[in-house]
Amino acid sequence: MTPSLLQFDRRRLGAAPGLCGVDEAGRGCLAGPVVAAAVWTDAAFYDGRMRARLAAAVNDSKQLSAEDREELFDLIVLWRNKGVLRFSPGEASVMEIGAYNILGATKLAMSRALKSLEDAVAAPSPFTAHGQKSDPLFATGGAAAVPVLVDGKPLKPFAWEHEAIVGGDGKSLAIAMASIVAKVTRDRAMNALDKAYPDYGFAAHKGYGTPEHVLAIRRQGPCPEHRTLFLRGILNGGKTADVPDASDDQSEFGF
Repeated sequence: MTPSLLQFDRRRLGAAPGLCGVDEAGRGCLAGPVVAAAVWTDAAFYDGRMRARLAAAVNDSKQLSAEDREELFDLIVLWRNKGVLRFSPGEASVMEIGAYNILGATKLAMSRALKSLEDAVAAPSPFTAHGQKSDPLFATGGAAAVPVLVDGKPLKPFAWEHEAIVGGDGKSLAIAMASIVAKVTRDRAMNALDKAYPDYGFAAHKGYGTPEHVLAIRRQGPCPEHRTLFLRGILNGGKTADVPDASDDQSEFGF
């Protein structure tokens, strides 16, 4: 992490009592759930010099090795146990991906992460949901609600007021931590699926469309944890999977 990630969050924090970052993992995979995470930090988190030094290693999870992600996840858990931050994962299943498409399912996973985090934080709520104004966490007359920063483009529709940050996992510390929580949580879930379906190599590729994974699908067909709509190209003799373009208009999925 460069100092800009910390500075980015400090600018967004303003007078609010805290900040929330949201990200997902697994949107472009051929198998397994899509997993989101929401990480909430209070304002004091950004004033701790020791935490600032420790946070220097945090970055977008895609830029980190699996070993580094696990170590940083343990650090985030330590911070949670010390009461410095809170986090919650949320996921959408393969069945839900089929029902709502991947972007709709991603929004569902993010909503679940935010709702779980809200439930874990003592009332009043730190967030402001559309249609209902909630009191901010640790409110003192007129304090602002906790800003919610989401990696990517604006989510439409979405129950939670938020600021969308394209490339946010490389700009915001809160989003970068959420990316680590989401990625580690999903990797562990894929390791468990590898034990249930050992012929596909889920522990190695985590459900992404590697040549080895594509070959396994062609040899033995998909398992129940494969995203059927993503496999049409492979199963019809094509060389690649039909993974939706991440730039697709999210509004068409109506969730």
